[in-house]
Amino acid sequence: MKKQINVVGAVVIREGLILCAQRGPHGALPGMWEFPGGKIETGETPRDALAREITEELECEVAVGELITTTTHEYDFGIVMLTTFYCELLSGTPVLTEHAEVRWLAPAELSALEWAPADIPAVELIETAGVFETASFRAE
Repeated sequence: MKKQINVVGAVVIREGLILCAQRGPHGALPGMWEFPGGKIETGETPRDALAREITEELECEVAVGELITTTTHEYDFGIVMLTTFYCELLSGTPVLTEHAEVRWLAPAELSALEWAPADIPAVELIETAGVFETASFRAE
């Protein structure tokens, strides 16, 4: 039986654009695009894990807001359950500590990237939503 890995992803919004992060050349899914985030540690809520991961990975502070979706995808290394949230960038400029590149894209531009399979359902929901209200990603 494959290991289940519970992770969170941040759909960080700034001026109507979304932060997209390209995975580095080492590790699983090299070069694919994702919403930044990471594993939920024991005792953490998904929102707490996401705020911590963004601080660690990008050296930024975010307010974690509305849930977008939770998806499950089976990879060769395990079963990933990804929960994505809209986030508001509160402070900092993304620093590349784990990712090869970051881009700020409009919702309609997201499908131009090669996304990690677990992120695709969230990408499709975001493209459908199109425009964001500030309330959509304010912390609850």
